[in-house]
Amino acid sequence: MTDRIMLLDTASQYFRAFYGVPDKVKAADGTSVNAARGLLDMIAKLVTTYEPTRLVACWDDDWRPAWRVALLPSYKAHRVVEAVPSGTDVEEVPDPLEAQIPVIRAVLEVLGIPIVGAAEHEADDVIGTLATRADAPVDIVTGDRDLFQLIDDDRGIRIVYTARGMSNLEIVDDAAVIRKYGVHAAQYADFAVLRGDPSDGLPGVAGVGEKSAASLLAACGDLDGIRAAAADGSAGTPAQRAKILAASDYLEVAPTVVRVARELELDPYDDRLRPVDEEAATSLADTWNLGSSMTRALTALRR
Repeated sequence: MTDRIMLLDTASQYFRAFYGVPDKVKAADGTSVNAARGLLDMIAKLVTTYEPTRLVACWDDDWRPAWRVALLPSYKAHRVVEAVPSGTDVEEVPDPLEAQIPVIRAVLEVLGIPIVGAAEHEADDVIGTLATRADAPVDIVTGDRDLFQLIDDDRGIRIVYTARGMSNLEIVDDAAVIRKYGVHAAQYADFAVLRGDPSDGLPGVAGVGEKSAASLLAACGDLDGIRAAAADGSAGTPAQRAKILAASDYLEVAPTVVRVARELELDPYDDRLRPVDEEAATSLADTWNLGSSMTRALTALRR
C-alpha cells in the first residue's frame, strides 16, 4: 500500500465532537464522554474512507502563544477566560469537555496514535512542520480555514475539511480554494491577513473584504507586492491604496501571526498504523463507557 499520512487537528475535532454528539451517555463516575466517543467515530470514518498508513494527533501545547499575542494583542483574545501573565492563558472550554481531555489522550495512546505538540506553539504549527517535512501525500483533517495555506497539489497535500460535519466531508485542494475565494492556496495566508477573521481576533484591513483582497492578490501576487503597489500607486484604486497604507503597522506583524510555523523541533514519534493492543483498548472502553465507538475505531484500524 502506498504511504499516506493523516494529520489530525485534534482540538478542532474534539470540540466538533463535543458540540455535535448528544451528551446522553456517561462514564460510571458521571463524566461526560460524548467528545471522546465522537472523536473515536471520526477516527473510524477517516481511516476507513481515506486509508492512511500513518496517523498523527497534532496537539495545542499552547493554544494562544505569547509571541503571537505580543505581535497582535487581539489574537484569540475573545476566547480567554483567565489571563496568566507568566504562563498560558486559560481558554474558554466547557467543563464537561475539559474533563474529557485526559480520556481523549488515553484513547489516542491506547490506539497507538502519537500525540505531537510543541512548546509555545499551536497544533497548526505542528501540522505545518509535519506537512512541510512529509515524504508522502498528506491529508490534513481540520475545520479551520487557516490551514488552507498548506495545500500543495504538487506534493499531494490536501485538506479533509470537517466544518460541514462528518457526513459532509470535503476535500479541499488548490482548485477548491480558487473557486471559493478567488485566490490560490499559497496566497491564502495573505488573503486572511487582508480580509481578517473574527474567529481568531484578526481585524484585517479596514474596508478590505474578500473580493477586494482577492483582486489585489490577483494583481500583485502577494502581500509584499500589494504594499509596494500601494506605496507607488501602481495597482488598486486610490481608496484601496489609502486603506493599505493606513494599515501599515498591522501589516508589519499580522503575516507572522497568520502563517503557520514550518520548521519546529519536534520530539521523535512513530506515526505508522500498527496492530492495537485490543485488550487494553477494550479495558479502557469499559472504564469510560466508550462502547461501540471504540469497537468501530478498532475495526477500522484493524483493516
